[in-house]
Amino acid sequence: MCLIDVVFKKVLIEMSKYRRVAVGGTFDYLHIGHKALLKTAFESGESVVIGVSSDVFARELSKGVKQNFLDRVDRLKNFLNSIFPNRRYEIHVLEDHFGPVVTEKDIDAIVVSEETLGRAKEANRSRKSNGLKPLKIILIDTVLADDRLPVSSTRIRNKEIDEEGHTIRH
Repeated sequence: MCLIDVVFKKVLIEMSKYRRVAVGGTFDYLHIGHKALLKTAFESGESVVIGVSSDVFARELSKGVKQNFLDRVDRLKNFLNSIFPNRRYEIHVLEDHFGPVVTEKDIDAIVVSEETLGRAKEANRSRKSNGLKPLKIILIDTVLADDRLPVSSTRIRNKEIDEEGHTIRH
């Protein structure tokens, strides 16, 4: 590692407000909304805990997932390693809405969208009942597609928009 890399890494860590930040999703299509969540998590924490819904849990949620768990994780890792090389992160299989955020005491914050804000509040209630400190909730703005409607994997599956939020004309 050269001196510039060391200085850059030190600046990133000093900018990081939290030691461990969590974020979760199904990540069926790695779209711009997911990327905004992930970028915010990496900007906010020294390390990031990423929960990815298992295939079974995604089916239970009626997500209509097209890609299997391993493919989704592989795409996620490729994105993270290209945008955040040398940053620390860990990926956990989610078998429920919360994963490690309700049991691991050293997670400091969670990044969510408006759509999942209620789950973060629910996680904090569970943490409190488990004797853990509440997570700082970092709320990002809903990412909108060209048509000013929210970007979602469902809309991508339905071929309304692409992964960058561009409207698909039929």
